[in-house]
Amino acid sequence: MTELPTLDLNELATGNIPALTPAMGAALAEAASVCLEWQGHTPGVRLTVRGASDSGYGLTWQPTAAQAQRSWNDRSRAVEMGAEGIAVSIARSAIGYDVIRRSWQGTGFDYWIGERVAAGFVPKAGLEVSGIYNGSESDIRARVREKLQQANQSGAQTWETYVTVVEFGRPLAEVQKNDL
Repeated sequence: MTELPTLDLNELATGNIPALTPAMGAALAEAASVCLEWQGHTPGVRLTVRGASDSGYGLTWQPTAAQAQRSWNDRSRAVEMGAEGIAVSIARSAIGYDVIRRSWQGTGFDYWIGERVAAGFVPKAGLEVSGIYNGSESDIRARVREKLQQANQSGAQTWETYVTVVEFGRPLAEVQKNDL
């Protein structure tokens, strides 16, 4: 059996991702870790990625302490931010783009993703993220449709947009690209 490539959530806090300070990256990683642990997962769990990129990863993180569990007691906020952390990791590994800038409201997506060049960064697409704590296949499909529609109605349709919906119960990430 082939060993899975690894997505290490701790890498979000290194400062190597253009759109994330180490503090923001650590917060996203901690939120994802808490959500995964609430679902009974331990570091090394298989994350299935399907859609625009079909793959699997061994998902690793630093186990959280009781204080982190209390800090992220608002489950909807934890799921939202945790999904962002996982989606940023997927964008780098599965899509091949760095997350280069937080987007502004009205674009229809959360982050600009693109390539590093000598002069800085070149935006190539948007990244819209959503999280589901524990959902069915129909919940995931409905959320993907909703987010693709959001990206297309926002005026961002001139940009490719990757929608990533992270479901923590399995865990699974559905990645879909809008049709331009």
